[in-house]
Amino acid sequence: MGCCQSKGADVRVNRVARWRSTGIVALRDAKLKTFPDEVLDLDRTVRTLDLTNNKLVDIPMEISKLINMQRLILAGNLIERLPINLGKLQSLKIMTLDGNQITSLPDECNILL
Repeated sequence: MGCCQSKGADVRVNRVARWRSTGIVALRDAKLKTFPDEVLDLDRTVRTLDLTNNKLVDIPMEISKLINMQRLILAGNLIERLPINLGKLQSLKIMTLDGNQITSLPDECNILL
């Protein structure tokens, strides 16, 4: 059993190292129900975050730590509202939200338009 746990840890370490080197976090179709904390630890490194086709309901306020993010792809989730501090992502050029349950954007997002 220890060997399997070790392999799982190795996979996570390698995945995070790849995200750091490329700036691309691709977790589409990963069956996620919660936002992965390890993504938030990458703060300035993330340029593209793709969480398409998961089961995410909430996006954490801490997403504003990803200040160099240019592409945020959240299509096909169960998101009802976005955090108000999303407007702090000044580098954001593309945000894809289709296939969610969002009915309005926070006023703070107007700064991104």
